[in-house]
Amino acid sequence: MSSATHLQLERTNRALESNDLSHPAGGFTSTRFILVEPSHPGNVGAAARALKTMGFARLVLVAPRVADVKNEPEAIAMASGADDVLASAHVVATLAEALVGVRWSVALTARTREYGPPHMPPRAVAERARELAHQGDIALVFGNERTGLSNADVERCSALAHIPANPAYSSLNLAQAVQVLAYELRLAFHQAAPVAPRAPVATPVETVGQLASSDEIEGMYAHLEEALIALSFLDPANPKKLMSRVRRLFARAGLEREEVNILRGIAKHILLGGKEP
Repeated sequence: MSSATHLQLERTNRALESNDLSHPAGGFTSTRFILVEPSHPGNVGAAARALKTMGFARLVLVAPRVADVKNEPEAIAMASGADDVLASAHVVATLAEALVGVRWSVALTARTREYGPPHMPPRAVAERARELAHQGDIALVFGNERTGLSNADVERCSALAHIPANPAYSSLNLAQAVQVLAYELRLAFHQAAPVAPRAPVATPVETVGQLASSDEIEGMYAHLEEALIALSFLDPANPKKLMSRVRRLFARAGLEREEVNILRGIAKHILLGGKEP
């Protein structure tokens, strides 16, 4: 990751935190709903309404087709009382920025993917979200109304989910999909008491047992790719989906921060030719 990209991610993280998107306790406040390149202002407003009816408020928009979508009359009208959720939505340029600091993320897709993270049904997603909410932010990622999420966006997430609608007519509006997942999460968060955080250990920074964030994992993938190229194991001109397979392998594992640090240490050692720095 270049220093410029890292700086941009840090700025985005600070912006998210200043927009009440820090890491508060409880699943309702630690869950981000991310819409990637939404096309229609009405759908953005309706999604804001769907979130508020289920008790959520953290909406993030990635490169919306209408730049000032939060102030579009159609979006405001469709928000119908959820104007506060719409107005506080955070707008970013890339999914990478939207996922800064996120510990676990789920890509919602309507089609089968050859590669990608493990698949989970929506109810299992909600249960897992309840288990992980105390560790930090989680995110549900929804694609463009017409084209959905790109393969690259899907591979950036921790898990994949599909809403099992009527096979004869399975087309769901973007806001409807948001509503379904928000409802499932609401049920899960109210079903039982939140999972208590682990007792802190006497170290300056607790890393063992804590899931790695999206940006930490992406940094690891970039480091591993560089190391594999150095070993001539990966041909950049003919990668043959190698990194997609690597991503799927580690997505199944649910990497912790300490594990990411170990893998980056291995990559660093490879790049140094086995010599100490």
